[in-house]
Amino acid sequence: MKTLGNIIWIITGGLIVSILWVLCGVLFCITVIGIPLGLQCFKFAELTLSPFGKEVEFGGGAPSIIANIFWLILCGIPMAVVNASLGLLFYITILGIPFGIQYFKLAKLSLMPFGARIV
Repeated sequence: MKTLGNIIWIITGGLIVSILWVLCGVLFCITVIGIPLGLQCFKFAELTLSPFGKEVEFGGGAPSIIANIFWLILCGIPMAVVNASLGLLFYITILGIPFGIQYFKLAKLSLMPFGARIV
């Protein structure tokens, strides 16, 4: 079932969102200071290609908190708003609810990506 969900996900916008994450990661990796932010963008790109069947575990310590604050200021809030808006859009239909849940998972991860593990 998760394979079918991932295929439909890619068709209904997952590929576009993943490409946007890769572009964001490339832009951040241009500078040395932005490399950790760029690597997080690549993690998001991988997750947005196949979110079904994957869970996110949050953790980390003080370095993660500091990195998450910088992330929030630079691009976390806009990405969370976009993912939450897409989640609300998918919640309009009954068939879109599983996709809306995945977008809300991505919105939560876009607020605090540092210290999070994808399992």
